[in-house]
Amino acid sequence: MTISRTKKLVGVTVAAGMLIALAGCGSAPEETTPTGDAGGDVVEGFTPCLVSDDGGFNDKSFNESALKGMERAADELGVKAIEVESSSANDYAPNLENLIAEGCTFIVSVGFKLSADTIASATANPDVNYAIIDDRADNTGAKDDAGKDIGDGETDAPNIKPLMFDTVQAAYLGGYAAAAWSAQAGVNKVGTFGGIPIPPVTIFMDGFIDGVQKYNEDKGASVETYGWDVDAQEGSMTGGFAANDTAKQTAQGILDQGVDVILPVGGPIYQSARDAITDGGTGTVMLGVDSDLAAADPSVADMVLVSIMKRIDEAVYAATMEASTGDFDVTTYIGTLENDGVGLSGFGSFESQLPDGLVDELDALKEQIISGDLEVTSPSSP
Repeated sequence: MTISRTKKLVGVTVAAGMLIALAGCGSAPEETTPTGDAGGDVVEGFTPCLVSDDGGFNDKSFNESALKGMERAADELGVKAIEVESSSANDYAPNLENLIAEGCTFIVSVGFKLSADTIASATANPDVNYAIIDDRADNTGAKDDAGKDIGDGETDAPNIKPLMFDTVQAAYLGGYAAAAWSAQAGVNKVGTFGGIPIPPVTIFMDGFIDGVQKYNEDKGASVETYGWDVDAQEGSMTGGFAANDTAKQTAQGILDQGVDVILPVGGPIYQSARDAITDGGTGTVMLGVDSDLAAADPSVADMVLVSIMKRIDEAVYAATMEASTGDFDVTTYIGTLENDGVGLSGFGSFESQLPDGLVDELDALKEQIISGDLEVTSPSSP
């Protein structure tokens, strides 16, 4: 199936299939269980739609992953799907308006940055179902010390389903793996940098740093970390998600510390890290985020140790299938290690080079996190 990657709205008709639904979680992460019946009927006129943030659908990350989930659902349901790509924040509100004009009955907004415009659109169109990735759509309801509106955990419109991910759990495993890799090489230095300091970014960085510290504690090691201070919630940021000179310079600043593993958090900025690594000829490896970067962009597979994944495609797919029945549950979905909403990819060509026992250690840590024996959290946890 081919979908236009222009900024225009383009529909695609696809073949019919099965129905699977997505259940939500409460205020804390819980296992997701199906709520719909396989083979359920699609409501008449069901039109699923998707709007990207300014990273676009070719970001090899969360926008592209969401698109894949929407495509898969549309294909199985045999309905027309409509996508719209944003090139800047100024596009968000007009794009949402255009989707309403196109007759969309279910709209997925990709990302934290679309929150305010999604709330406004949902409020103005109460008969349309919405989902938003990486945000609770709860911009009001409480105030900070300066008297400004802040979220209170309750969505500001009753027709929005938040699709959230407790990514710190998977990032913790990624940090542990990065530390093991660097320790084996005798470098003992790893680092990270992000796009902008928003929860969907910093949650990766928190887990990564804490995972390194876990490795140090367990092994009596001294792997150093650069680029993020968990306690201060401050670190190296590019100011956006574009792969540009600023991002490359930010990556270079981390590489200059002598790290042999780097975690770029922010969609396309991994390309800037790649360029900085290539120019320096250091042999530093990267960790991918959101999707399996080695599979999404084979050109970097030889430098991607592992990816910290949040399965946005599965969440969008399941939410779309559920919305198609006309019985849409707006309860917040939270992806965890337990429900496979987050996790690590495989190590690809690096698997044969891993420290002995690392895979078993990661499996054990995963089970401890799932059981609650090991508490892994972040200020940005949903």
